[in-house]
Amino acid sequence: MSSDFWIILTACLMSAACGLLGCFLILRKMALIGDAISHAVLPGIAIAFLLSGTRDSLAMMIGATALGLLAVFLIQWLQNSGIQSDASIGIIFTALFAIGVIIISLNARNIDLDLDCVLFGEIAYVQWDTWTANGIDMGPRSVWMLGSALLIILLLLALFYKQFKISAFDPAMAVACGIPVMLFHYLLMGMVSMTSVASFESVGAILVVGMLIIPASTAYLLTDRLGRMLMYSVLTGVVSSIIGYYTAYILNASIAGSIVTVAGILFGIAFVFSPKHGVLIRRLRQRRSQGTAIAE
Repeated sequence: MSSDFWIILTACLMSAACGLLGCFLILRKMALIGDAISHAVLPGIAIAFLLSGTRDSLAMMIGATALGLLAVFLIQWLQNSGIQSDASIGIIFTALFAIGVIIISLNARNIDLDLDCVLFGEIAYVQWDTWTANGIDMGPRSVWMLGSALLIILLLLALFYKQFKISAFDPAMAVACGIPVMLFHYLLMGMVSMTSVASFESVGAILVVGMLIIPASTAYLLTDRLGRMLMYSVLTGVVSSIIGYYTAYILNASIAGSIVTVAGILFGIAFVFSPKHGVLIRRLRQRRSQGTAIAE
């Protein structure tokens, strides 16, 4: 298959996984948690590589998920101790990210990890990093990682959709219904950690934040129903990936950067023209209400 196919497929899988999780982060007003986790998992990746001696997907995913959950726990602990939410997020993710940078820099000879790749990613090279099983080329490693992450996310959301939904909209009601809110909180954070490390080689730690937040925010402006929001978020991410890739091809620019830029443009369009929450619609309603008041 052509390199174009693998690049677009990788981008679409990443966008779908991030889009689904981003909806719950937006609804729970935890968008910056995605930023924190995507940076905080770096020491987990480095430690997993040192212990395993390989870039094995499972080892790195386990290490990243563990550090992501640790970051969430530490943030929650600081908040319970009286530290403001934004301050606790900034403290934890910068501290853990710095630890990851130190680990990599001190073991540069033993760790085959490029910080630029971790930060920014390079989706154009995904077709060269393949997974071989029993001498058979199974295709790009990123496709398998992101496909597995997306499959796990879909499975967990299908099994516990009502629990995630109630916990996102009304945690107090969820507790009253006997739902273990903290369990689903950490389960969501674990999925974000897993998706972050699966996305590193395609978009990097920084740009994955954009795909976690922007498509979900766009979908939030378009509907008030969670099911449709999830669908619109995934659709926005996939459309951004396809248009962003061909835009980057024409302009000879960064593919990952173009994808997030297109997502930002789609958000801007929704922000202005959304049927329910768009700026233009709100102004028209205000003028109509003013006209009606004057006529009366």
